[in-house]
Amino acid sequence: MSWLSRVRNSLPFAPKRETPDNLWVKCPGCNEMLFAREYEANLYVCPRCDHHGRIGADTRLAQLLDEGFEPLPEPQVPDDPLRFRDTKRYTDRLKQARAANPHRDAFAAAFGTIDGQRAVVGVQDFLFMAGSMGQAVGKAFCNGAERALAERCAYVVVTAAGGARMQEGILSLMQMPRATVMVRRLREAGLPYIVVLSDPTTGGVTASYAMLGDVHLAEPNALIGFAGQRVIQETIREQLPEGFQRAEYLREHGMIDMVVHRRDLRATLARLLAYLSPARAA
Repeated sequence: MSWLSRVRNSLPFAPKRETPDNLWVKCPGCNEMLFAREYEANLYVCPRCDHHGRIGADTRLAQLLDEGFEPLPEPQVPDDPLRFRDTKRYTDRLKQARAANPHRDAFAAAFGTIDGQRAVVGVQDFLFMAGSMGQAVGKAFCNGAERALAERCAYVVVTAAGGARMQEGILSLMQMPRATVMVRRLREAGLPYIVVLSDPTTGGVTASYAMLGDVHLAEPNALIGFAGQRVIQETIREQLPEGFQRAEYLREHGMIDMVVHRRDLRATLARLLAYLSPARAA
């Protein structure tokens, strides 16, 4: 034993304190370190640069709905209909995603009220396999629409997706017309369908139910589009304008109706529902 070790062991040093590793989070927008509780209390919006962080389905539902909402049952669909394998088996990817998330797939819905206004709220969770749209997402979306039809209330959907889920192939793409039919049924019934576009909303989700709302809201600086910017630039061989595919750019060009800060989203939705929801029979 060296003399340094002997001296160190003989001195009355206090034991090292165990510090939780989740006290701080790094803002993806400005790279500042934020106190986790402060970040959570601010609805996962950076208090320094106003970057709107990505949040899970349960957190989003709790932010939008009044207490006592009813979660809708999660649909049961075949896990791996095509027996797909890339660098991993699809079943292994699902197990990994489910181990890190409270839900079986990337879409969760609940029935309740938003500041007293009745609604079914569906939330797409980017934290589950990038919010990709497969059979389970399509079925959950349709189940939410069915409940809205049964309750004669509005359907509010918060989107966040990287597009269709490649591991389910054509079965994933078929969710686009399936969801479109349900949106048409809501419209025929005179029920509001409101879409909140969060970061990012891309691919087949944008090409279907994300852009079929009666009103389209978006969170600040959310990425919204079908193809990626690099693909578009290489196709048209032109430099894209600054802010292209961001929420503010799309609002200026008439593609969405409002850009709403997360702290104002609940009140804005309640106001829209009060205007648009059908009057209930006494």
